[in-house]
Amino acid sequence: MSSQTPYKVLCVCLGNICRSPTAEVVFRHYCDAHQLNIEVDSAGTSNYHPNKAPDLRSQKHAKHRGYDLSALRARQLKLQDFAEFDLILAMDYENLEDIQDLMQQAQLVLGQHMLRAKIALMSQHDQKFLQQAVPDPYYGGDDGFERVLDQCESSSLAWVQVLQQQMKG
Repeated sequence: MSSQTPYKVLCVCLGNICRSPTAEVVFRHYCDAHQLNIEVDSAGTSNYHPNKAPDLRSQKHAKHRGYDLSALRARQLKLQDFAEFDLILAMDYENLEDIQDLMQQAQLVLGQHMLRAKIALMSQHDQKFLQQAVPDPYYGGDDGFERVLDQCESSSLAWVQVLQQQMKG
């Protein structure tokens, strides 16, 4: 990992208006706090909300913890993302499968040698929420949005520790 070129992480959920924008801002906060040269973005596997701002409930709960999601806009995961990002983090197992399917398409269209992304679950290294899906809060109440924030904070910190080790090595 070159210290000059930023390492690029993409957080992915279904619609890119609740979980992945929250993960993007939280992950970026912890990367900045640890002075890591990491760029963070987010996308959705679906195209349900193109160019829409994050869900107002996500924004409200995030703001209570000091995170600002208001400038983000939803976009769909695209084949080129597999060539541009180093790590793609799925919020849950269904999206993980969709991302893996899309990566196979990217291999055919772009060629295996063009792809650099590794795919993992957001909670892969998180001892508190190990291998747990980040539950979609869209159809639930306030506690769901708080759970997303709790899990994004915990999982982001776990990834920061992993990436710090990789950057040293």
